[in-house]
Amino acid sequence: MKNQELSKFGKRLRELREKRAISQGQLSKITGLHRTYISGIERGIRNPALKNIQKLAHALEISPKEFFNNGKN
Repeated sequence: MKNQELSKFGKRLRELREKRAISQGQLSKITGLHRTYISGIERGIRNPALKNIQKLAHALEISPKEFFNNGKN
């Protein structure tokens, strides 16, 4: 992903995580991903691998596509 896309993805991840009242630490425990890695994704400085996008989506009980369509069908 490009920088703008990373930033957009990170903002969407944060929005979905906060909507579910899950902390970065809690998400870290659920996914097995380090909290600082999740923080980096949310700040748009880490480029998550597809397998990690799947882990995040599973933890948030969403389809991975929801990270990219901002809730639009």
